[in-house]
Amino acid sequence: MDRIYVMQLVRSFQVGEISRRAFLKRTSAAVGSLAVANVLLAACQPVTAVPRPVVDPTATGEGVGSAETNQTTDAGLVSGVVEYAGPDGETLTGYLARPEGAGPWPALVVIQEWWGLNEHIKDVARRFANEGYVVLAPDLYHGQVATEPDEARKLVMEVDMAAAVEEIRSGIDYLLAQDTVTGDQVGATGFCFGGRLALMTALADAETGQVAVVAPFYGQPLTPEEAAKLKTPLVGSYGADDGGIPVADVQAMGDALTAAGIENEIEIYTGAPHAFFNDTRSSYRPEAAADAWQRVLAWFEKYLPA
Repeated sequence: MDRIYVMQLVRSFQVGEISRRAFLKRTSAAVGSLAVANVLLAACQPVTAVPRPVVDPTATGEGVGSAETNQTTDAGLVSGVVEYAGPDGETLTGYLARPEGAGPWPALVVIQEWWGLNEHIKDVARRFANEGYVVLAPDLYHGQVATEPDEARKLVMEVDMAAAVEEIRSGIDYLLAQDTVTGDQVGATGFCFGGRLALMTALADAETGQVAVVAPFYGQPLTPEEAAKLKTPLVGSYGADDGGIPVADVQAMGDALTAAGIENEIEIYTGAPHAFFNDTRSSYRPEAAADAWQRVLAWFEKYLPA
């Protein structure tokens, strides 16, 4: 794989030198994966809108959830790095957060953005834990975290998406084996790269049924053909001004889900760019983030009762 060539393609797409179709065709050929090319496309923004590097790595939580939820500390929670067995018996790690006490509580898996398992994703895990969930954020980069877009692209290009799905499913097995977890299903949510992986995990889980509900945030949508195979209720949150994900593709996924009889609610937020939920970056849109948060919580409460 020629990383320099891929970076040149990204730049060419951002400044309008090549079309979306040309970008996908050339990038998927270069990286050997259409899924990875789609993730790169989803994260591509016009040059003037590329998110700034994280200045304060601790998320503020402003505009998301209740005042009690917006904590960046572990007060009232048990949290930290955990280890569990991977699909081939290897040791994987992730960040676990849950309320103090014996529980049990329903479980969620939170899947990272292309930056990696950084402080923002850990903070999101704690926010959900404050709402009464046992939450696992798998470390899909195995210890690496990016702060610059070029670093993130390099890490994304190294990911085997199918293998990442299997790692997530190992994390789900770990969650469901915990004494603090109730039920035999989890909710899955993810952001950008993680939003696409949440969708892929739910799609791969169609036969086993461990994923009760999936909540992608601006993850590359399923194609209509893929969506027709999904068995999982879906609540999606997308930005109308996302430079990498066409609104038509999001709408096509929703139409296919509806035609297949899968309950879904997809909101496309006017004026919201890619990564509008990330309150550590300039792309953050408080009103859209707060609304999406409440919608997702409502769906999790419906499909993962305590």
